[in-house]
Order: sequence, then C-alpha cells, then structure tokens
Amino acid sequence: MSFRDDLALTLRARFPILYVESFEEHRVLAEIATVSGAGGKVRTARAVHTWSTTAGVVDQAGKQASGTGDPRAALEWFRRNQEPSVLVMRDLHAFLGDDRRPADPALVRTLRDLASELQAGAVARTLILVSPILRIPPELDKDITLLDFPLPTETEIRAVLDGMIAANAGGRIAIAADDVGRERLAKAALGLTLNEATNAFARAMVNDGRLGADDVHSVMEEKRQTVRKAGLLEFESVDIDLDDVGGLQNLKRWLRKRDGSWLAEAAEYGVSAPKGVLMTGVPGCGKSLTAKAIAAAWELPLVRMDIGKVFSGLVGSSEQNMRTAIRTAEATAPCVLWIDEIEKGFSGMGSGDSGTSTRVFGSFLTWMQEKTAPVFVIATANKVDALPPEFLRKGRFDEIFFVDLPTAAERRDIWELHLHKRLRDNKAAGLGITPQLLEALADLTEGYTGAEIEQAVIAGLFDAFSDRRPMTGVDLRRAIATMVPLSVTQAEQIAAIRGWAADRAVAATSAEDRTGYTTAGPDAGTAPAEKDGSGPQLRLVPTDPTTRGGRTVDF
Repeated sequence: MSFRDDLALTLRARFPILYVESFEEHRVLAEIATVSGAGGKVRTARAVHTWSTTAGVVDQAGKQASGTGDPRAALEWFRRNQEPSVLVMRDLHAFLGDDRRPADPALVRTLRDLASELQAGAVARTLILVSPILRIPPELDKDITLLDFPLPTETEIRAVLDGMIAANAGGRIAIAADDVGRERLAKAALGLTLNEATNAFARAMVNDGRLGADDVHSVMEEKRQTVRKAGLLEFESVDIDLDDVGGLQNLKRWLRKRDGSWLAEAAEYGVSAPKGVLMTGVPGCGKSLTAKAIAAAWELPLVRMDIGKVFSGLVGSSEQNMRTAIRTAEATAPCVLWIDEIEKGFSGMGSGDSGTSTRVFGSFLTWMQEKTAPVFVIATANKVDALPPEFLRKGRFDEIFFVDLPTAAERRDIWELHLHKRLRDNKAAGLGITPQLLEALADLTEGYTGAEIEQAVIAGLFDAFSDRRPMTGVDLRRAIATMVPLSVTQAEQIAAIRGWAADRAVAATSAEDRTGYTTAGPDAGTAPAEKDGSGPQLRLVPTDPTTRGGRTVDF
C-alpha cells in the first residue's frame, strides 16, 4: 500500500493523531495536501494547516494565527477549530523529551485529551506530526499511529535528473548519458532524499563540466554522507577490481553473470537481484579482497557492517541498532553489504546476554530471507562450523563458496599481480617478470596463501632497499624460505574445513585450475601429525598439497 492510500485510509477512519518520520517535510506536506484536498482520496475535503515553533499555525493561504507559537496554544487553537481540517505539526519531537529529559507533562496530557476529542467529534479532524526523529512518550503509544513515508522512487529521481538535464541542455554542461546511463544514475541515487539526489547530480555536473554514466561515483559520495551520519555502517573506499584478485575464476564468473541484475533490463528477463554469497575458507586467501572488488566491478557502493557496533550496553538498543543498520543499508541500495568474519560477531549467542544476540541474529536472518531491496550481502567466515545451521540454508544466500589455498595456476596469477604492482616505475624495478620466473615462484610457494605471497614480495623489497639496489629473484627465494606458511601452523584446521566444504560449498577455484588436485572428502578429518619422540608434543606437517576443498561446480 502506498503512502497516499495509507494516509487516505487513516483519514477516512478518523484516526486522531498520525506520526510521519521523514526529513522531507515538503514532500510529506505535498502528499497530505493532495490526499486531503478537493478531488483527493477522501470524501470530505479537509483544509490543511501547518505549525512550527517559529511561525505558529499557518493556513493554506499563508495567513498566520496569532499567539500559536507555543505547541499547547496551537493545539488549543485546533481544538476550537470546528471545520474539517488537518493540522500538520512540524518538529514537535523537540518537546516530547529524550534520553536526558522527560517530555512536557502538560503537553502530553493535552495530546491525550485532544486524541479522545478528535476521535469522538462530529467533524473530521486529524493531527499529523511530521518530524525527522521518531520520539513518542510511552503515555501516547496507544493514541498515535505511525505512517511510513518512503524515500523517493526511481521514477521521482529520474524526473529530477531529466529536469536538470533539460535545464542544462545547450549550456556549458555536456550531457553524455544515454537512457541506460540515466537509469544507472537514478538507481545509484536510490536511498537519497530528493534534495540529496539533486546535490549529487549537481556535483557530478560541475565536477568536470559533463554528466555521464561514469558519474555514478559522484552519487556514491553523497551516499557516503548518509552512511556516515547513521554511524552503524562504514562506507568503504574501493580502488581495486576483480582483475586485481588472483585466481578464483569460478567465483568471478558467477559474479560477472549477475552484474546489472538490479537494472530494468534484468526485470525484462524475469531476473531478480541476487541476495548474496557466503565465502568461507582459509584465512588470507582473498575473501575480504574479493568483497571489495565486487563492489568496484558492479559500480555499487560498499558498506561494511561491524557487528560489534550493533551490540551496545543499553537494554534494547542492540535490536534497534540492527534495525537502523538494515534501514540504512536499504536506503543505500543498490549496494553491497559486507560483513567480515561474521562468525565472530554472533559467537556465543544467548549466553549471558539475556538472549539479546539471539534476537538480533533472528532479526538479521528474517531480513535476509524476506528482503526485496537490492542489497547484495557478502559475508566472510573463517570458522563456518561456528555458525548456526539456519544461517546456511538456501534462501539466505544464493551460494556458499569455499576459498582454498591457491592452486599452482592461481599462485602464478597472484605473483604476477603483486610483482607488477610493487615494481612499477620505482628504484626496485629491474627484475624480469618472465613466465619461467612465475612458474618457479609458484612451485616454491605450494601451500602458501595469497597474503603470504604478498608478504614475500614485501620482504624482498626490504632486502633490496637495505642495499639500495633493484630487487632480484634471490631476494624472493630467501623470503619464501624463511616464511612458515599457514598450511603448516594451522594444518589440522585447514584439513577440517576442507572436509566440511567437500559437499557443503562450491569451490571458488575453477575446474581447469584444479587439474592435478584431488577433492577432500567429508571424512578428511585433521592433517597428519608426527611425534618427535620426546613426549606428547606434536610436530605439525603441511596439509596434503594435492587436496582441495569444495564441490567442483563451474559457472
């Protein structure tokens, strides 16, 4: 049901007091005037009066009622007014108390008395409170009805964009946006108020004197402000692409097939926006990097949810924080919502917190199942067995991907990426990055993570810097030889998660890159360990380098 329909229904039903939470009071007032006026959605037309503490009560002709600046005086004026009417009171929340001060008891009593009188009166009158903050004293909970006022639709934003383009046609602003480009700009502005969208488009126009589809980034800057003001989500800056992630070709193909699935073109195919993916696997193998790259590849804002910020010390605030975070993410849609190491945020649910974490987690699960906004959720987890089973069932995520230690082909890609990145136009350059060198380095780093390969390159650079010379292959081999990889220090854990992923997750690595490797079975158990002969101590040995986790499903 639209806001107009909902408002008309409550007006005809003689609801005494309505509350609309919105920053866009001008849009709200326009909707109220449309519904209440002659030819609107109500049988009896109602005159619309507005109130603010600065102007008092003002009618539709702009005439002020004297002595109505005080809210109680305004309510008394409305009580005496015996014509079908609506009184819109703006920013009354400032008088209704907060966490540090109580509401004015006389004002609360006046509102309660007025609610009873309006409901029982013979004349159709309604009081509507419009505020950017929802603040209702407990005494008024049963007297006030909340109405949801949505943010501007794509159609409304598109109308603003087209109007700005028409106004600047033939001027100093070059318009380079076709219909698809305009659609991308309008969709990028979803979640902003009309004023914010106007500012974003104006910023894009004056930045370089042109407006095109590539100005989506300027719109994202305006969304960054929205996310920062909310405080529970973080807007991440992204300067990488999927091509900057070595390997994981199967995951990349899956993601590229879903690029643009939130556009109108996808709807013509009956395609809905994807819900998200859960990435689990070995730490340091590119899960977080991939999350950032997805947002850049899709040209969508990346917002990160820190579960620790959701939970706070005040009773009941954690549930409210989760709802606020979800609303902020939906207001930023289409976007990518990244939750890193989600198993740590919801570990120990229900233990010693009076069930707060369980309720918060339940709200999050329900939203993931029922959400319609194009919010693509990327959750990463290192210990997926710590997550409750209901989190992993179909309908919450489109797919669960397992990111394993890189294969030989993936290690070659990772080495090439990091060497080109680090040896670009600097004094360390000089090493010939040949296929033979990449092949040799890949062979030397079997069982190494992508993060460990990057650190080997950095260690080689330090050796070159200490002697003030270009880096050589010897520096890299020395760094590799002195490093103890994660596949040795956490051999048992890696073997166990590979066994879990054998039939529960899809391998992020493509089948062609897994040639020569076997798949871990569900009974993989732990990696072998050897006794050193001196007692119960165990000396870890690397996990089997030929074993891979995850199902082979190519996209």
